[in-house]
Amino acid sequence: MSIPGADRSLKSRPLHPLLGLVGVVLLFASGCATRPVNPPITEVDAAAGYRFTTHERAGTSKENLIILAFSGGGTRAAGFAYGVLEALRPMVVIGPKGNRGRLLDEIDLVTGVSGGSFTALAFGLYGEHLFDIFETSFLKRNVQGEIIRRVLNPGDWAWGRSEAAADLYDEILFHGATFADLQRAHGPFVVATATDISTGARIGFNQGTFDFLCSNLDSVRLSRAAAASSAVPFAFSPVTLNNYGGTCNHMLPPYLQIFSDPAAAPRPAARVLARLADLNSYSDSTHRPYIHLLDGGLSDNLGMRGVLEVLDTLEAASVLGQATPLDSVRRIIVFIVNSRSSPATKWDESEYPPGSLSLLIKATGVPIDHYSYDTVETLRDTVARWDAMRRVRESRALAGNTDAEIARLLRSPNVRLYAIDVSFTALADPAEREYLNNLPTSFVLPPEAIDRLRAAAGKIVRESPEFKRLLEEAGARIVEE
Repeated sequence: MSIPGADRSLKSRPLHPLLGLVGVVLLFASGCATRPVNPPITEVDAAAGYRFTTHERAGTSKENLIILAFSGGGTRAAGFAYGVLEALRPMVVIGPKGNRGRLLDEIDLVTGVSGGSFTALAFGLYGEHLFDIFETSFLKRNVQGEIIRRVLNPGDWAWGRSEAAADLYDEILFHGATFADLQRAHGPFVVATATDISTGARIGFNQGTFDFLCSNLDSVRLSRAAAASSAVPFAFSPVTLNNYGGTCNHMLPPYLQIFSDPAAAPRPAARVLARLADLNSYSDSTHRPYIHLLDGGLSDNLGMRGVLEVLDTLEAASVLGQATPLDSVRRIIVFIVNSRSSPATKWDESEYPPGSLSLLIKATGVPIDHYSYDTVETLRDTVARWDAMRRVRESRALAGNTDAEIARLLRSPNVRLYAIDVSFTALADPAEREYLNNLPTSFVLPPEAIDRLRAAAGKIVRESPEFKRLLEEAGARIVEE
């Protein structure tokens, strides 16, 4: 599988005329074929479908929740995420009682956005076999070129450019696999995310989200999820879903019903309430029979907003003593795999502002980058707050406390959080950091760039101070086999 090539930067050189022609075709070629239709359901079955609450991976610990969050960024993101998986693959964790487990087999959840969604979905589907196929099928293939050739060939036009891209992804990587196949693979739970262009809402491809649409996710192809998650505006057309919301007697699960009344909801609740408002809007399928999806990076370029919502839910539920599906978890470990790049410009050295195309790209990227920074820092704030609350509860000053209200106010999940930063900024070598930081966001990169991304990801994971803190506090050590 390949991503055709465009290792082109938008610095101050003019666009080649052929690229301008491709841009026109990409903007206006929409095709006329029929599109795939996600089927409806008449009743929600909370025990069926691809949902985290019923998904189990054999061998994983009930006390540790290990999450990998793969950011967007085209092939740069896919290669960097793959490097993290390669680094974790040989690592065997030896616990304080001598119990052993391969770290890669302990991963519970992988979120993927845009370029990162390809690595996430392929890992969930293929597991160990991923390491035999991914490099040649996708990472070192000119996928971008193949997409352009299909768009320029009217015989390959589908419902839109993203459906044509989905067909290509199916041929070279996913081979017809659906979410039912992903469920049967018994790998980690994978969530690829896209953005509803009407509301800006984040749409995760899992049955819990599709319940709000009164639709069955099982027959949806993984390639369409990847296409929606990576549908960059203007270059790709939206991926369209049918919405049947309000026709299947959908109700919130018990652990979320505490947020059903915004005025009385326990805090923190802002993110959860906003999320539920977005999802509840799909119940009006009479006026919203279709949903159009673009790149997931527009709403969450790190794949971390859902993680923060889960943490807020745990914290609010703990104040009320409300049970949740994660009450047995004692450690939440999040690898934030962020391939964000920010190439330097010389704009501020000139009196004249940059051109319109450069401004358009920058205007899209700057808010996403700042939103991503806020997401990471919010997770770190949560880590610090939970740790502080735990230390207060365990302090001598409160050893004899009998005030029930103080005890209630000091409740927080009995969980230790670890946020492991895997980003270019964590590299000590400034030359390597600059090289990776200047890689473009495209679906083709030189083989050398792919190899350097993989090597950098492994180095960052192995040298992470937070990863070392986790092992020390858990009384564990790593051996590589």
